[in-house]
Amino acid sequence: MVKLFESERKAMELVWENEGATAKVLSALAGSRIGWSKNTTYTVLTKLVEKQIVRREEPGFRCWSAIPREEAAYSEAASVVNAFFGGSVKSLFASFLAKEKISEEELSELREIIDRYQTDK
Repeated sequence: MVKLFESERKAMELVWENEGATAKVLSALAGSRIGWSKNTTYTVLTKLVEKQIVRREEPGFRCWSAIPREEAAYSEAASVVNAFFGGSVKSLFASFLAKEKISEEELSELREIIDRYQTDK
């Protein structure tokens, strides 16, 4: 399971949006979007390389994601479900539906997802 700290998630968003960009380009983007210095960006990218979440290629410290965004999102969601809902997806949905209003369209889409899941099994 992939665990990203907030700073790592922000850096990964830049990598996913700019696959193959150099660390220099990513640091400029991080500076304008997040307000990070060049050193902060390089430090976070280096940590992601060490964790094997970013693949570094030379020349130019080119950065490629080693995991898809969907895998990271699933890991984060699973962590929340486990920590707050005892691993129960049903409890997660019940909690949201008790507090949030969803449209008929969203409800219909959720039913379609569940039906598709049942069909695939």
